[in-house]
Amino acid sequence: MVDNKIIEIPKPLVVEEKTTIEAEQPAQKVFFDPSTPSARSIVRVVLITLLILAVAGFLQGLVLALTHLFFLIILAVFFAYLISPLVEIIRHPFNNPSYERYMPRTAAIVIAYLIVFSVLGVALTFLTPVVVGQAKQFSVNLPEYADAIQTKIAELGTRFERYQVPANVQTEINDKVALIVGIIGAGITSFLLNAVFYIPWLILIPILAFFFLKDIKLFRISLLRFFPSGDWRTRVESIIHDVNTTLVAYVRAQLVSCVFIGTICTVAFSVIGVRYALLLGILAGIFEFIPLIGPLTIAATVITVASLESVSDGIYVLLFLGILRILQDYVFYPRIIREGIHLHPLAIILSVLAGEEIAGIPGVFLSVPIIALLTVLYKHVLEYSGNRKFATNILVPTEPVEKTAAQQ
Repeated sequence: MVDNKIIEIPKPLVVEEKTTIEAEQPAQKVFFDPSTPSARSIVRVVLITLLILAVAGFLQGLVLALTHLFFLIILAVFFAYLISPLVEIIRHPFNNPSYERYMPRTAAIVIAYLIVFSVLGVALTFLTPVVVGQAKQFSVNLPEYADAIQTKIAELGTRFERYQVPANVQTEINDKVALIVGIIGAGITSFLLNAVFYIPWLILIPILAFFFLKDIKLFRISLLRFFPSGDWRTRVESIIHDVNTTLVAYVRAQLVSCVFIGTICTVAFSVIGVRYALLLGILAGIFEFIPLIGPLTIAATVITVASLESVSDGIYVLLFLGILRILQDYVFYPRIIREGIHLHPLAIILSVLAGEEIAGIPGVFLSVPIIALLTVLYKHVLEYSGNRKFATNILVPTEPVEKTAAQQ
């Protein structure tokens, strides 16, 4: 008999994986670089930045709210620049100190005003009836012009179908043409409404200009007294002289350009046979004072009016205005202005667009002289810094220079 022996099979040794728990290391201290700003400094910088943004926003709102007041003052200054040469001519025979008391500056200004407004009165007496009659006729014919434009657009669609232009392209072109026509009409309407708003300024501008002409030396001395005598006062006086030269050159060049453009356009429109030649010619002279946007607006208006009467007249007007613009911008105007403002055409375009975005019509009007004045200030900054680039002077490190000087 076989003995049943129970053999105990040894159990495999189960090795329990002991997780080695490393002893917790004490927290390491973080040391900041000495140049790292403190929390208090960061908070101070943030608060100062927010304060600067708040002040800048307040000043921006204040400037925008007073835009029309600044515009009025600038126009008065421009008018004073126009009258100033006549005042000096009247006082020229009395420059001798012994005779100066017979023609004080105030009396010369009054005489200059009488001469200017007498000439304007005579001109308006002869021109106003014709201009008013053409303006009334133009306003009466505006509905007919609108119908004619719609008819032209419909004819344009028929021509597209004849040339098998896709329908979506036809719709897109018609919409664009209608949009452009609407923008031109809205611009003309807005200009007329704004002109009515600015009518009281015809009285305020001469009054303010009178005081500017009368007390110009007092204003200059008061401004110079804000600065200490010496180099600062000399520099400010030089800036005032250059600013004066720049504004004189700009205002007189614009005046001559307006008279020249208005006269030659009136004659040319009459020769071509454009209706409302005198009205459109005067508007061309007025709009010439507004850089870029003024000539473009009057060109679109005159070409549209001439084309509605005759396509050939519209082509002749287009060619005439194109040639006139090239001659005016590159031949006549540089010879008229000669000194004071030397701006690249791209700078003029960008400044006009920026001025229109910031302040509307006043911004367009003032953009070019403001940019010109900024160039004058920039030139003096360069001269004051030793004819080096302004940005270079700001970015040049001072420490290496000091070390080098110390080493030497």
